[in-house]
Amino acid sequence: MKQTLVTTQEAAEYIGGLKPNTLEGWRTQGIGPRYRKIGRLVRYSTDDLDAYLEAQTRHSTSQKEVAA
Repeated sequence: MKQTLVTTQEAAEYIGGLKPNTLEGWRTQGIGPRYRKIGRLVRYSTDDLDAYLEAQTRHSTSQKEVAA
């Protein structure tokens, strides 16, 4: 199965219009979607982005965050 890998810019747009700097900050904090480091390149799998978005789904404002 071939994975679709996207750049930080493309991942930010895919998630919903985030700025690429947001994803860069999340990487240094160890939060946000999983990513791949290929040499000096950072790439995100669209499967991982979908999983991250799904994990952010809540049913109410009082629902606690579920650890991924």
